[in-house]
Amino acid sequence: MLMTPGPTAVPPRVRDRLSEPMPNPDIEQSFFDTYDEVCEKLGRVYDTDDDVVVMGGEGILGLEAAIASTVAPGDDVLCISNGLYGDGFADFVESYGGEPTLVGADYTDPLDLAGVEAALDDGEFAVATMVHCETPTGTLNDIAPVLELLSDHGVLTIVDAVSSLGGAPVPSEHIDINLGASQKAFSSPPGLTTAAVSDRAWEAVEERDPDSLYTNLLPWRDTSEGFPYTHLGANVAALDESLSMLLEEGLDAVYERHEEAAAHCRERGAGLGLDIYPDAERSSPTVTAFHLPGEAKRVQAELESEHDIVLATGLAGLADDILRVGHMGYNADVEKVDRVMDALEEISPMK
Repeated sequence: MLMTPGPTAVPPRVRDRLSEPMPNPDIEQSFFDTYDEVCEKLGRVYDTDDDVVVMGGEGILGLEAAIASTVAPGDDVLCISNGLYGDGFADFVESYGGEPTLVGADYTDPLDLAGVEAALDDGEFAVATMVHCETPTGTLNDIAPVLELLSDHGVLTIVDAVSSLGGAPVPSEHIDINLGASQKAFSSPPGLTTAAVSDRAWEAVEERDPDSLYTNLLPWRDTSEGFPYTHLGANVAALDESLSMLLEEGLDAVYERHEEAAAHCRERGAGLGLDIYPDAERSSPTVTAFHLPGEAKRVQAELESEHDIVLATGLAGLADDILRVGHMGYNADVEKVDRVMDALEEISPMK
């Protein structure tokens, strides 16, 4: 039983779609039609009229491509962070010759709005980056006030919504490049990056004129004559099916299902004496991080060996301190959460 916060379990209906014969994505019109349908459906999930593109590559491609496509050497970039992926944006900026200014907060704290305001008063920034859901700590950030502040200063915004898109509403207003991926709340196989790109962002990309191919957003602006490389036909078909399932259920119902699964997970955890990292109020509807200092890897291993349940631990310095339950997409289900928590109840130190 795979209950990780991505890649997630793939539902039978999507697996069935994967088993169908696939058209040649370089030649056949049926693939172009499917791609256009996927982009249209994604626009509804993003709640935007901006262009939507789907690139062949796991979600981290989107983070790098957004920087490679908009940041020129010497550009000042404001990286707003309270987590591992937020910090990682600064590394991408440096690798493409930009000058990152990191407004960082502790991983247990919210984004530093006052620090952002002070940075904007002290300098001019071409681009700003942030993360909506920091999956390694299960934190859902309140990004709307930050986005509004950046909009007032005319800064181009890039948001990593990989772990929230499709499982929680993403405040799309004032986001210029809004990034998602197939393997999280969409419950499709890993392999696709999604991006909603504003007109202002396209202008910045054209001005930057990136000299790369795979990390360049520009060739995706108009794919009517073909894609910059052979697309991942089966993955696109699977994402099409995942999006159909999501939209048939209705976005409001999907978000409610995620909230119910998350609340139930945390209620059961409290009954076992488990602490939530960083706290329940800022935890994401898509993932719960339990704080088990020095015990996470052991509990993870026992869950898999004794109960056939796969969870994720934390990352980097929190690898043995956090155990993460991914109740996202197909796994945002109270009964599945109960199976996980019943198993946890059987494992020391939960006994």
